[in-house]
Amino acid sequence: MVITENLTLIRFPIGQAYLWRDGDDLTLIDTGTTGSAQLIADAVTGLGLTTAAIKRIVLTHGHNDHTGGAAEVRGWHGSPVFAHRADAPIVRGEAGPPEPVLQDWERALYDEIVPTVPDAAPCPVDVELEGGEVLPFGGGAQVLSVPGHTDGSIAIFLPEHRVLFTGDTIANYEDKVILGVFNSDPDRALESLRRQAELDVDIACFGHGDPVVGDAARSLRTVSAP
Repeated sequence: MVITENLTLIRFPIGQAYLWRDGDDLTLIDTGTTGSAQLIADAVTGLGLTTAAIKRIVLTHGHNDHTGGAAEVRGWHGSPVFAHRADAPIVRGEAGPPEPVLQDWERALYDEIVPTVPDAAPCPVDVELEGGEVLPFGGGAQVLSVPGHTDGSIAIFLPEHRVLFTGDTIANYEDKVILGVFNSDPDRALESLRRQAELDVDIACFGHGDPVVGDAARSLRTVSAP
């Protein structure tokens, strides 16, 4: 799904990833579940490029539905993997993800979805992030530390293009923009959402659910529970 000439959404059976294009260079943001690599390759070739165009892989957090394809994609051409230092041990397979603090309404959804997500193959993390870095794509991609979903959740903001990648800190659920689900620290997650809602965002790209294209900041400022 091509959103703009620079931005492509790749849908998986669970979750999604994004390709950001600068000329013939691509940045892959998240990698889906295990087995998603071929869909990523298909999306790249659909843009008229080869998988060698992927210059970096940015993981918004360490959950299996975002890291499952990372090891395979990195293995194609050695594209470096970026992740926050707090979630890097999860990506490398050295630690498990934090247990979520579930709201009552989330329990049935959690029990339905999470057992179907396969384990992710351990993947090296080439660059550990802290938040505050500016990565060399999209005219300068700002790394925002947005803990709460996991300790090492990050968002990526492209001020030049007014595009925000929220990972799972925010979602689009049944056509309503909401605080992301299955948070390890709901209070911190809400604070992280509020900080993202202060940004000048035109397009908001979520880990789950359709992006908001056009005046996304307004949607972020009116986030509600489902």
